[in-house]
Amino acid sequence: MSAPKRYTITAALPYTNGPIHIGHLAGVYVPADIYARYLRLTGKDVAFISGSDEHGVAIPMRAKKEGVSPQNIIDKYHTIIKKSFEDFGISFDNYSRTSAEIHHKTASDFFTKLYNDGEFVEEISAQLYDAEADQFLADRFVVGTCPKCGNEESYGDQCENCGTSHNATDLINPKSAITGNVPTIKETKHWFLPLDKHEAFLREWILEGHKNDWKPNVYGQVKSWIDDGLRPRAVTRDLDWGIPVPLKDAEGKVLYVWFDAPIGYISSTKEWAEREGKNWEDYWKKDDTKLVHFIGKDNIVFHCIIFPAMLKAHGNYILPDNVPANEFLNLEGNKLSTSKNWAVWLHEYLEEFPNQQDVLRYTLTANAPESKDNDFTWKDFQAKNNNELVAIFGNFINRVVVLTNKYYNGIVAKPYDFSEIDKEVLAAVKEFPAIISSSIERYRFREASQELMNLARLGNKYLADEEPWKVIKVDEERVKTILFVAIQISAALAILSEPFLPFTSDKLKEILNVRWSDSTQENFIENSWNNVAKKDVLIPANHQINQAELLFSKIEDSTITAQIDKLEATKIANEQEKKVVSPQKEIIEFDDFTKLDIRIGTILEAEKVAKTKKLLKLKVDVGIDVRTIVSGIAESFSPEEIIGQQVSVLVNLAPRKIRGVESQGMILMTDTPDGKLAFVEPEKKVKNGQEIS
Repeated sequence: MSAPKRYTITAALPYTNGPIHIGHLAGVYVPADIYARYLRLTGKDVAFISGSDEHGVAIPMRAKKEGVSPQNIIDKYHTIIKKSFEDFGISFDNYSRTSAEIHHKTASDFFTKLYNDGEFVEEISAQLYDAEADQFLADRFVVGTCPKCGNEESYGDQCENCGTSHNATDLINPKSAITGNVPTIKETKHWFLPLDKHEAFLREWILEGHKNDWKPNVYGQVKSWIDDGLRPRAVTRDLDWGIPVPLKDAEGKVLYVWFDAPIGYISSTKEWAEREGKNWEDYWKKDDTKLVHFIGKDNIVFHCIIFPAMLKAHGNYILPDNVPANEFLNLEGNKLSTSKNWAVWLHEYLEEFPNQQDVLRYTLTANAPESKDNDFTWKDFQAKNNNELVAIFGNFINRVVVLTNKYYNGIVAKPYDFSEIDKEVLAAVKEFPAIISSSIERYRFREASQELMNLARLGNKYLADEEPWKVIKVDEERVKTILFVAIQISAALAILSEPFLPFTSDKLKEILNVRWSDSTQENFIENSWNNVAKKDVLIPANHQINQAELLFSKIEDSTITAQIDKLEATKIANEQEKKVVSPQKEIIEFDDFTKLDIRIGTILEAEKVAKTKKLLKLKVDVGIDVRTIVSGIAESFSPEEIIGQQVSVLVNLAPRKIRGVESQGMILMTDTPDGKLAFVEPEKKVKNGQEIS
């Protein structure tokens, strides 16, 4: 589409069974927000839409786990998610929820029209059924082996290992996630969207029409689905949580979440339009509107095949111009997992890194998984902040503002003759809006963020080459021009950084003492994205700027170590949870137990046993004597740290030689969560030789 009159931008509806983590941000919300902010800055009419997905099987499952109602779950996480987005600067024009009345009506009306138009196929089908729970099993209520990749923990609707979507009945060795029982097969009636009917249209629209402008990862996945042959997909399910199917003979059935959730974009737009006095249909039904869906790769099939088929079947809606889905973001080399708490949660980040939203935004954009899975590490997060945001962007602004205040009391000096270098730099600044725009409009946000940083690099190099702190001693007039040029670069950064670093952009505008969005305020200077390329002067001479403030602060090693330790603790907890407790040994008689002579002793000496990794030779005072004991604890303790340690010793164990050393007893040990050994010791110090019974 060459010149759209308006833009409808949707961001995937997050599921309200948990909070938002960095994978969601990198995959969907940061790139969508960059795009929306950029379009607004260029004067475009934008509706940036999202909302909470509050239906589907995961909600009642979470409610059951927490012992509360599904309504409690969605209210809790909708509030957390919405606040996290607001605090992080995701600039939705409307953030709704699928439990809203307007959504229930919109989804029901959409279903009813398709039903009345004969777009559904009614079928009696065999579904998995848990007799003990007395309910049908679908999606997350059933787990089994994926028929495509062999993952033994695949869900009934999609395998999280290979991303394949399937039906619950396709699983190998399925089991109920409710009771653990092997389900039976039971017949039930449902309505299906015959995707095979729309295959020719989808092939022409996507495989021919979007061969050159959709991302290869998106196009490739869609092509694979279409080439494999599309099949009817159920739009209803047996569940008591969701939007009731609006038919008389559909008691106990709701709209399938994949059917009702994308309609949430439409209902959220309606909500926004009603509030803002706009016509929602302009944003969904007019050909001069550009519709763009931002999603993660696990949602490609729903937004590129199923939802377009729904819109096409309805007959009145436009289709998405692009679906720039990202791949997955991993964390410290491992796949992000909500259930295993292997994540950086947004609400926790905002608490632990106050006022540093832009550091995370920048890191996630610079490492965006745009064409393949990528990895977030805390060390890289620190490097992006310290080596780029602080050392390049922040350093340039700080020097410009400090020098302007030092030499001219914060008043932008009037320039004199511009040198060829000055002219080249100012001309280069004018090129950046087009360069960054080109990247953004091709959904290359990582590339765009680096071009923004290149503008800051240009400013740093200009100051380093011109050295105003030296020139001031010999040519004061020249310094006025240097700092005037530097102020123009600073102004350009304040404008062009807004899509990527909105909090930094606002702070920089405060420092530069400018108001570019409100003509009623003092110090209003009319500037926009396009003016950076058009205007020779963004901030005029004699303008008063404010004192310098640090835009970014260095992140210390100790801060990063704390975050890595937090993840390590999670990893240990996960390993412990998976650890199988040894079964009970065979029953013994009381007389067998009384034969054991276990006493408290104190380690007096310790040394490593030569040519071994695990063994320590110990001298232990057990009250009745001091004896030598060889113990396999060297990988958990150094000899020096256990001198004086009280231990529990089996003293009447028959002596035996270990590596040539006669060992006269055994020290009792157990395991810690991190796999290390720990002494079984008295809570308070006791006399050596004290018996344990």
